[in-house]
Amino acid sequence: MSERPRMMLAGVVLDAPDANELAAFYQRLLGWSAVEDEPGWVMLGAPAGGPGLSFQTESAYVRPVWPAGPDDPQMSVHLDIRVDDLEAACAHAEKAGATRADYQPQEHVRVYLDPAGHPFCLFL
Repeated sequence: MSERPRMMLAGVVLDAPDANELAAFYQRLLGWSAVEDEPGWVMLGAPAGGPGLSFQTESAYVRPVWPAGPDDPQMSVHLDIRVDDLEAACAHAEKAGATRADYQPQEHVRVYLDPAGHPFCLFL
């Protein structure tokens, strides 16, 4: 095997029925700014650097179900968001437009759904 070329994770991309709407939610949630904003594509940049979070419009988007049953659309990825104050972060997430998931599998983690149905976890 030859030497591995330099590779760096640049970001995570979430599909949505409307990239701009979902990006606006994550801007409210995380406080990140758009570094690219085109029709059907928005990229948010982390203020301290590192991988960004992007959104692309997918006309055939199917909202995932969490937790999914055998015949439900499966989530393909979820975001883990570390917080300093879980109660305050939960209130902020709900104010930004997130929905608390009915099923909460861990005591010190709160699972929320973004407006497109992608699960994300808030944890200490």
